[in-house]
Order: sequence, then structure tokens, then C-alpha cells
Amino acid sequence: MNVRVLGVVYCVFLYWTDVSAQRSMEAIRQDFRSATSTTVLVAAHRAVHNRYPENSIPAIREGIRVGVDIVEIDVKVSRDGVPFLLHDHTLDRTTTGKGEAEALTWKQLQELFLVDKGRRTSLKIPSLQEALETAAGHVLVDLDLKTDNITPILAVVKKTATEDIVFFFDSDYAMLRRIQRADDKLMVMPRVHNDAETDSALVFDPPAVHIDFTCYTEQVTQRIRDSFARTWINALGDLDDDLRKGRERRALKALLEHGANIVQTDEPALLLTILRKNDLHP
Repeated sequence: MNVRVLGVVYCVFLYWTDVSAQRSMEAIRQDFRSATSTTVLVAAHRAVHNRYPENSIPAIREGIRVGVDIVEIDVKVSRDGVPFLLHDHTLDRTTTGKGEAEALTWKQLQELFLVDKGRRTSLKIPSLQEALETAAGHVLVDLDLKTDNITPILAVVKKTATEDIVFFFDSDYAMLRRIQRADDKLMVMPRVHNDAETDSALVFDPPAVHIDFTCYTEQVTQRIRDSFARTWINALGDLDDDLRKGRERRALKALLEHGANIVQTDEPALLLTILRKNDLHP
């Protein structure tokens, strides 16, 4: 077999490898809404930003390629009402711009380029609409709200018909109530910082509750499970570092020992490999 044919075979192999990592949207959605599923779902923090710029379209596509269940992205709204992806209050760290991100119009934002690990890229700041259209049919989307201007965001979710894949995350329960008043079919994920907040969070009938390690107990996760919801916990920081350094048993014990079954990570491909090895993810 000549080199050219070998190259074609190799490319085909990579294609099918990539495709095989992806689960169907329906399988992901069923697991997400099932409190009894044994699958541990994986959420890519700011999409797969260890390979591509955070909150970028390539980072979302990479999450789909490696087979994550959820991409977490941060959303703000421009001065003229266009929702876009950005984490920080200012543009300084992740773009070629400076100053408050929401003070600029969409046209002004599109004059900037994304910066990744200190280096300018050729990528532009993506709109929420582009992000949702990329994710639709492939992966769930956790919208981390970095703005109080919720109306344009709801309009984009409706326009893209992505109500069935999007859920809204905020520590501000008043904001979550605003979302559910706008449309009671929209999914929200409240954050629980301590045991006392659990009952207030469950009033939203959420598909998932975001908890901190300060209240990660069997009692809290059982109450969440009894309400037919999943428990979300973060591997960000030390536990992701454990995964990178091969201390996977210690990391999994800390993450899963009390029943959490959604893990947000900066190392989604690595975590997926570990979970599959332990029969915790298809």
C-alpha cells in the first residue's frame, strides 16, 4: 500500500474515531433528565479551552468531537443588545480589546480578536446565536449568565429553537425566577453553597443542582436525587490537576463518593477516558 493510500486510510480512521466518541443528543438528554442513570455526565468548562480559546466556536466543536455531554459557556450582552460569549467583566485577558465588555456595541466587539494564553488568534468573539447553532443536535449547553440583561438571551434561545438543550446557571435565584416566569419550560440550574439552600434550590424543579464541596454530603445529594435531579460538582483546580498527574483514583473518589453525577472539568477528554475505563460513561 503506497503512502497516499495509507494517508487516506489514516484520515478515515480518525474520522470514525471522532464520530464514535459522540453520543446521540437523545441519549444525552435522557441521561440528563434521569435521576437513576448511572452515567456520570461530563461538562467542558468554557468548552474545551485547554486546546482552543475559551468560549470559542472551535472549543465547542472540540467538545462535540471528544464526546462531552455538556459545554459550559459564559454569556454577556453588548450595548446594542447582542448576546455574545465572554467570561470576564473586561475584555483585557481574552481579547485584543480593553475595558468593560458590555460597554461596546456588537460591531465594536467584532473588530477585536480572541487572545489565547497571551497570544492573539485569528478568531472573533462569537455570538450566542452562533454558539447555540453549533451545539444544536450534538450537546447540551450550560449558559453561565454573566449579565443581568436576560431578555436578549431568551430571545436568541427561542430564535434558535434550543430550549431543549440549554439550561441557565446563576447563583442569583431572582434571576432564575425571571427566566422561569418568561417561560416555565426553560431549564435552570441553581447553585447551592450550603445545606440550608438545598430546599430553596429544589423549588425550581431543576434537572440539576450545582453544589460546592462545602455542602457535598450524602444528605444533600440524596435530597437532590429524591427530587429527580442530578448533582453537579466541579473538578476545577486541584482535582483536575490530580487527573493530569495520574492520580485518577483519588480524584474520582473526591468527585463521586457522595453521589455527584455531573462533573465540570478543564480536562474533558481525559476525564471521559477515565470514566469510560471505569464503566461510568458510555
